[in-house]
Amino acid sequence: MRVLVLTPSYVPHKVVSWERAVIMYFAGKVEIVDSYAEELRSPSITMQMPAVVRLKRTPSAMKRSVKFSRVNVFTRDGFRCQYCGSPKALAELNYDHVVPRHLGGRTTWENIVSSCYPCNSRKANRTPEQAGMKLRQKPYAPKTLPVAPPRFDPRDVPPVWAEWVRSFFKDDAAAVA
Repeated sequence: MRVLVLTPSYVPHKVVSWERAVIMYFAGKVEIVDSYAEELRSPSITMQMPAVVRLKRTPSAMKRSVKFSRVNVFTRDGFRCQYCGSPKALAELNYDHVVPRHLGGRTTWENIVSSCYPCNSRKANRTPEQAGMKLRQKPYAPKTLPVAPPRFDPRDVPPVWAEWVRSFFKDDAAAVA
């Protein structure tokens, strides 16, 4: 079972396993807001399985560095192709080595940009200059990324979460109710 974690101001923060939620509860990090019908039993305690928990303190936004990953590159670039500038969905993007690997380019923040498949094919195994293409923004290593709440599929939301995640659905609000 999954458990919805809320910030101290009751905004969805992330989803964790029920085991992790119980550990956080006994460590004094969260309070249980709502529970599933199932019971958890140990030799000395019985409790309802948590469904929604609320953090007692605001999560720290200060991280040492941003992890290099495909999704973080897309987030840094605003989910836009850095050659044509068009906004794209996650499935419509890939990342491109500005200086191709066969020319000594490395897979680092400073050499990777988001690109759509047509632009990536057009650029091929060349530098942007060789391909006659211009980068919209020079790639860089971000210090932070925008904090985004978890994404929810209305068909996959347990009914007990409905009141907490309803605002994340525009046209599908009725599907969660």
